[in-house]
Amino acid sequence: MDVARWIRLTALAVVILLTVAVADPLSAHAYVQDSTADAVAVQLADQRALALEEQYQVITLNNSRLVGLNKMEADILGYKPGTKDPRDIARQLMSSRYGWGAAQFTCYDNIIMRESMWDPLADNPNSSAYGIPQALPGSKMAQFGADWRTNPVTQITWGLWYVKTRYGTPCTAWDFKKAHGWY
Repeated sequence: MDVARWIRLTALAVVILLTVAVADPLSAHAYVQDSTADAVAVQLADQRALALEEQYQVITLNNSRLVGLNKMEADILGYKPGTKDPRDIARQLMSSRYGWGAAQFTCYDNIIMRESMWDPLADNPNSSAYGIPQALPGSKMAQFGADWRTNPVTQITWGLWYVKTRYGTPCTAWDFKKAHGWY
């Protein structure tokens, strides 16, 4: 029930009480105490219950819409929004975009731990490699977002794309890195 409807019902109850009180104040008092007060209280309780049910339905509908929007956003992005740990972001992106599982993540984690230890601000002043994947130069990641200097998602997205296009899988990239010291 909306506020305007509740106000109208309350006003109606007040009008009924005032009408009875003006006509015969003494009997109105007794009447109000008995039947009218009870009837008004029951009506108001019924209206309140209806209003609460309507509110519950609106809240339930809005919650299900939010859940749907969050799922849609996660499907579009490839990871669950709000995820903070870069490793969790990488796992989700690897699964959603490339179909890679735990074994491939282990290989990617081995690479990244040796490159940047998952630090999005990792900078190699000797080579100009930058970020989580140690892109060389770091500005290569700009093709995936203007926020490439600070956003782990942009860096991981670029890093996974690089691994996919250059090596096919993280484990192939890991094998190459073990043999050559770089990837």
